Amino acid sequence: MTDYKSTLNLPQTSFPMKANLAEREPAILQRWEAEDLYGKRQALRADAEKYILHDGPPYANGSIHLGHAVNKTLKDIVCRVQFLNGYATPYVPGWDCHGLPIEINVEKKLGKPGVKVSAKQFREACRDYAAQQVDGQRADFKRLGVLGDWNNPYLTMNYGFEANTIRALKNIVEKGYLKQGFKPIYWCFNCQSSLAEAEVEYQDKTSPSIDVKFAVVDQAAFENVFAVAEVGRGPISVVIWTTTPWTLPANYGVALNPEFAYALVQAGEQRFVLAADLVEDCMQRYGVENYRILATTKGANFDRFELQHPFLARTSLIVLGDHVTLDAGTGAVHTAPAHGEEDFRVSKHYDLAVESPVGANGVFSEAIPELAGLFVFKANDKIIELLQQHGKLVHLNDLHHSYPHCWRHKTPVAYRATPQWFIAMDNLADATLNTLSSISWKPAWGQERMANMLRDRPDWCISRQRVWGVPIPIFTHKDTNQLHPDTVNLMEKVAEKVEQAGIEAWFEIDVRELLGSDAGDYVQCQDVLDVWFDSGCTHYAVLSARPELQFPANMYLEGSDQYRGWFQSSLLTSMAIHDVPPYKQVMTHGFTVDAHGRKMSKSLGNVIAPEKVLKQYGADILRLWIASTDFTGEMTVSDEILKRNADLYRRIRNTARFLLSNLADFVEREHRVSPNDMVAIDRWIVMYAAELQVEIIAAYQANDFHLAMQKIHHFCSVELGGFYLDIIKDRQYTCKTDGIARRSAQTAMQLILEALVRWIAPVLCFTADEIWQVMSGERVISVHLESWFTGLNIGYSEGFANDYWQTLLAIRAEVNKQIEAARKNGEIGSALAAEVMIAAPEVEYAVLEKIVNNELRFVFITSGASIVKSAEKKLQVVVKKSTNHKCERCWHHQESVNANAELPGICERCAVNIAGDGETRQFA
Repeated sequence: MTDYKSTLNLPQTSFPMKANLAEREPAILQRWEAEDLYGKRQALRADAEKYILHDGPPYANGSIHLGHAVNKTLKDIVCRVQFLNGYATPYVPGWDCHGLPIEINVEKKLGKPGVKVSAKQFREACRDYAAQQVDGQRADFKRLGVLGDWNNPYLTMNYGFEANTIRALKNIVEKGYLKQGFKPIYWCFNCQSSLAEAEVEYQDKTSPSIDVKFAVVDQAAFENVFAVAEVGRGPISVVIWTTTPWTLPANYGVALNPEFAYALVQAGEQRFVLAADLVEDCMQRYGVENYRILATTKGANFDRFELQHPFLARTSLIVLGDHVTLDAGTGAVHTAPAHGEEDFRVSKHYDLAVESPVGANGVFSEAIPELAGLFVFKANDKIIELLQQHGKLVHLNDLHHSYPHCWRHKTPVAYRATPQWFIAMDNLADATLNTLSSISWKPAWGQERMANMLRDRPDWCISRQRVWGVPIPIFTHKDTNQLHPDTVNLMEKVAEKVEQAGIEAWFEIDVRELLGSDAGDYVQCQDVLDVWFDSGCTHYAVLSARPELQFPANMYLEGSDQYRGWFQSSLLTSMAIHDVPPYKQVMTHGFTVDAHGRKMSKSLGNVIAPEKVLKQYGADILRLWIASTDFTGEMTVSDEILKRNADLYRRIRNTARFLLSNLADFVEREHRVSPNDMVAIDRWIVMYAAELQVEIIAAYQANDFHLAMQKIHHFCSVELGGFYLDIIKDRQYTCKTDGIARRSAQTAMQLILEALVRWIAPVLCFTADEIWQVMSGERVISVHLESWFTGLNIGYSEGFANDYWQTLLAIRAEVNKQIEAARKNGEIGSALAAEVMIAAPEVEYAVLEKIVNNELRFVFITSGASIVKSAEKKLQVVVKKSTNHKCERCWHHQESVNANAELPGICERCAVNIAGDGETRQFA
């Protein structure tokens, strides 16, 4: 037997089959950094139109989690896609560096400011802590393959940023949006500070549910309202229902709905006033079986009647309000203006006192001796005891309900009235609502969600009683509380000082230097800004301030929780300053959940840390999972899902490796075959890729990354891997090395590889770069400096457009089914041991008869193929074992084996490819 192995064109490549991404990716990252890949991308597109994706700043505290990885990877994919589109895509990452979580961690080490350390020392420690957190997170983000200006990010604690935050506020003050108010806001007793809406989350809580009697002071006048002869007997009480007994000491009113009917109910020796529609429910709750409705009248008739407070020596006033509903309770609402937004609103009309004996720490003052020193939630039991002592408790039980909690401490919060600074929403919210239709939203429901957030939005409380934050640098008159008349100019002077020395400049400022002789008449504000204001004005402090960026941004991309957070604070501050939104498009992603749909939680033990995935699989597998998931909803992840993505990755990698290994000797400028000389199937696969590329780019453009990845994987698995590459293996391995038949296939593979490496580059950024380094020819240092490939559109061979090959694909699938059945039955070994005879209906016959010169067998990868026209409607395939000898070189069973005495053991075709001019292929 002669060894013909050396005459074959066997594949060879340095591109390894095993990815070893966890080990290989860090080396690629080092090379990117050494080559300044990000800088080269910016220089290459210095004069191009910009596409700006503005980075919403993660909080500089703790290790990154899977949500961070999703967010940063999606942003990176968007930027890479837009770079391929020809845009300049500067990406400036940022961090949110002020705020309570950092204070809490520093407090654990140093104690509270003003106790063991000064406020200045405390702020310095906060700055150091935040810087350490930024360094740790930056390394983790870079490991994901995210390209950006990592050496020059924006930090909200940078002096320049802090100064520009003050300037943003100055603009808002100048436009008249800032106002001081005394009203209830969410208050965390642990933080001892106000909270933004976005800092409140709802958790289940068990609270005491009580019904309480407020005795009518002037019973005779009250009876006259009902205007009936029989008014019953016993004391009259309006009954309220509440789940916050601790707020009763701050009660100054009871609200009724003016349009509801209220009943006077005889229950034993006392009379209750209840909403008529709720009488039956209330009586069942109180366990009263014998009762009688004496009379009813509208709530409007009780306006301003006085009631006796249930345990304090003062009266409360009946007030009217549309906020009273019949959903639950009694139809009479306990009103504590210091502890409720609607309570506060109605109190303004009735001039009720907005007072509370509860301090910032949640502890009752000496104003009520029985409660002094008790924490609010612990005071519930004592207040219930007082109600029982005074005979005012009608009913008591426990209620399990959803209750607002501080998102940091996970502890219940309360509404508490304090003097704060607000951005007025009266006109700003309406103006903002009118701009929402000019913004592109993905998902589309984002527009309505934002609109719902803005409708009837309360004024934005921007002041916080903390130490680590950008100050509100204003002065108010000690008697009138009015802003200094030169506030705008004073704020600019403060901003200039902060630009040089940071926020400490405000706290150490010489007031006399700024105010001169007015210094003694004004009070320096000690509050700091809500961190949502910090991050919300990045459009001013970053987009408008950095020359490589521009305002407004093309896209803001964050998690779906940011409609109430960064998206909204950015939108409101931009509208207040610029009168236009800060973004042209808003895109959101969902939260990561496990295979059972549960959120990632340490307590559930279902957390998948990015670090673990990177060590086990590598960043490209994590990126592939992110891109392959419809990120607009919940994103399910598990070990099994990651394994499946690793399998998808292997298919793409192996496809690229096959192409590379069969292009080892291909030099494009010497060996490329012109389209008119190419084999028909080669031209088809290139044109198929050209049409597919249009769909892939469209999917990328629409940010439907999962559709792009589906199309790429399907191409690698079906049309390319399962059909085309399968068919051309014989031609590639056995044809004359430099013959047209082989070079035609190589031309097609080279063109497809040029496209494929770019298709995967936004997602499989490491693997695409690795492929690029092995590809032949003169090329730039990285695929990430390229645009989409434009050389695919070479045209079909006449009569062999895509429809033709799709029909042939279907025929081949049926033939393969019959070959597999024959193999399982033991009739043949491999497909090359078979010959197929096909009886084809008219349509299929017309397709098959186009492939002549005995090339049809190459389509089916058999040693023989023949066709006849059939009158049947269905294709009929007969598979038989070939009786010819097997060629030692191509393994086809051919009658011509051993026909050439000088080349024994091989077929005539192989002999021509070894010693002759090489075979001619026209179709396959």
